[in-house]
Amino acid sequence: MNSSPTTWVVGDLQGCKPALDALLTHPDILSGSTPNFWFAGDLVNRGPDSLGTLRTVKALGKQAVAVLGNHDLHLLAVVAGIRKRSKSDTFDDVINAPDAEELIDWLRHRPLAHFEHGYLMVHAGVLPAWTIEKTLALADEIQTALRSPHWKDYLQDMYGNVPVAWSNDLQGADRMRVIVNALTRMRLCNGAGDMDFSRKSDVSLRKTLMPWFDVPERAARDATIVFGHWSQLGLTLRPDIVCLDSGCVWGRKLTAMRLHDRKLVQTSCKNWSKSRSD
Repeated sequence: MNSSPTTWVVGDLQGCKPALDALLTHPDILSGSTPNFWFAGDLVNRGPDSLGTLRTVKALGKQAVAVLGNHDLHLLAVVAGIRKRSKSDTFDDVINAPDAEELIDWLRHRPLAHFEHGYLMVHAGVLPAWTIEKTLALADEIQTALRSPHWKDYLQDMYGNVPVAWSNDLQGADRMRVIVNALTRMRLCNGAGDMDFSRKSDVSLRKTLMPWFDVPERAARDATIVFGHWSQLGLTLRPDIVCLDSGCVWGRKLTAMRLHDRKLVQTSCKNWSKSRSD
């Protein structure tokens, strides 16, 4: 009998604590050995309980790996005074919590990429030019910046849509911006592998664009890339990629996939969102 921990990879939570609680107590997940969990980013925002969701994931300790998503970075930027709250933000409960400093400190110490068991987990995507090793090294550059005492200063350089293409010669703010955009925001690329943020889907309307994972000769094909971020794409299982954003915050499902056999567990969600934006 295999007594090693089972790993479940979970899609975007976005503050949907009731769905998370239901998932963590699901009979299929509780059966067998103590499970480990990978969370594909966007722990907070748009759902009803960002505070409870953060506390729950944090309390899992070494049982959990969570990568940062664009909504998590947005919360950090608001706390840092770099970004303003939007009308659809629902993380004031985190900012006003008595343990806010501890939670923010924990959040900014999360990775942007995680590789294990032949699976590479990021929130959004991996630029077609990047190998697994390159992706992990570049993610580490951002992780180091966010974990430093000067993390608020670094965050100021992370926002903007340009440059759209990777070059090993990039330095400073441009370099950080490309890395962050690829790992936490990217959906579409052109045939050369340059990012395009002009739309989220409807790729058929633009024959020059395609999902980042369909760009020809993508370098990181020796691992399966697991990501969230793309609720309009929805649950997608392929040998080379797995998208686990099944639209929890939009009233659909929260999905977990067991890593070794791709068994799925889903819990139902109530649509708490105030606006339709990922």
